[in-house]
Amino acid sequence: MLTNNDILKKLRVALSLRDADIVEILKLADFEITKGALGDLFRNPDHPNYKEAQDQILRNFLNGLIIKNRGKMEPKVDVKGGEAVPKRKEGK
Repeated sequence: MLTNNDILKKLRVALSLRDADIVEILKLADFEITKGALGDLFRNPDHPNYKEAQDQILRNFLNGLIIKNRGKMEPKVDVKGGEAVPKRKEGK
């Protein structure tokens, strides 16, 4: 079974991301983490400073990745129905 740590490691390699890139992606999702705390997530599980990545970190990383690649969503009011319809913000 893959852990959240394994998923983060695989995404980091697949997307050629450095620790600083991951910190910036998490900031886009309004989640702050230090490079040191991030390094603890990528350690070997046998290491004494290893930390298990919680669902919140993975969720915010994925949300930050979406924001980085697509832009933030802004609510748009539908004139006919009066409901807010999500719309992507232009630009990155």
